[in-house]
Amino acid sequence: MANKKLSFTSDYMEGAHPLILKRLAEMNMVKSSGYGTDDFSESARSKVREACNAPDADVFFLVGGTQANATMIDSILRPYQGVIAAESGHVSVHEAGAIEYGGHKVLTLPHKDGKISAESVKNCIKGYLSDENHDHMVMPGMVYISQPTEYGTIYSLDELKQLSHICHEYKIPLYLDGARLAYALACPENDVTLPDIAALCNAFYIGGTKCGALFGEAVVIPKHDFVPHLFTMIKQHGALIAKGFINGIQFETLFTDDLYLNIGKNAIETADRIKKALVDKGYTLTLHSPTNQIFITLDKEQAEKLSKDVELGFIENLDENHVVMRIATSWATKNEDVDDLIAAL
Repeated sequence: MANKKLSFTSDYMEGAHPLILKRLAEMNMVKSSGYGTDDFSESARSKVREACNAPDADVFFLVGGTQANATMIDSILRPYQGVIAAESGHVSVHEAGAIEYGGHKVLTLPHKDGKISAESVKNCIKGYLSDENHDHMVMPGMVYISQPTEYGTIYSLDELKQLSHICHEYKIPLYLDGARLAYALACPENDVTLPDIAALCNAFYIGGTKCGALFGEAVVIPKHDFVPHLFTMIKQHGALIAKGFINGIQFETLFTDDLYLNIGKNAIETADRIKKALVDKGYTLTLHSPTNQIFITLDKEQAEKLSKDVELGFIENLDENHVVMRIATSWATKNEDVDDLIAAL
């Protein structure tokens, strides 16, 4: 610890799970066709379909989360439509206007710890439809949510069903960002499964970058050809990797022997240890986050002192004297690093 500063800023700071590296090394000299047309990718698609109980699903492997969101939102929406999202949603805040760059407005809604309600979505759509000038306005054409949210909270199965019902009622798609999905699936408070998501969402992606892969996300569209010609649009958006077999090998490994369903457990267990230590030592938890992201409210002096030993993620300034910082664990977080963090606290 004396020669190395602890870092808990994010959950994609390590490389890849050892089983993925092993498999990549084993297959390194095998010649494979490109762009996801290889046998590894096809095997991975079959395993993802089975895990989601969605035998007819289209599955595509994209290079990253922002590319997945930008590609899917742009491909599903008509030019005059926008996407409904929480004010705190990743597409609303931390994707550098990627959705707007694609020609679509993000229609933000108030949130409760990162979550939007079915009622607020319904009111948004009804508000548009009842406005006599709605032909001059951006039409809500899609709903975006994250599981877990940007605040580490999770939608319950009932909440997801309610959102899906509203979207079905108004005939607009529901899209789920699963950048950290492995941590939601491993959370004891979670009651939403991959088959639930496939049954209730029109499209979603299974995160790899933050969940054990070197890079890459698996976009799942439960209804075949719901987005026609998506392969071409993925290419247009710069989200297609020529060596698609690398993603194929990664997701084939992640969906062998339930690795993806179990890979998040370490993050949850280490986060729980840290949360307990924070409470025991008198720190203020900003909100209840049951997954791998922990948010703490510090005064500026506390934050400055702690930052000498530990790198934390900055979230926001609450006021002149207080700041919200994030501690993030991952599939690879070591217990000895947690011990050192607790000592630093």
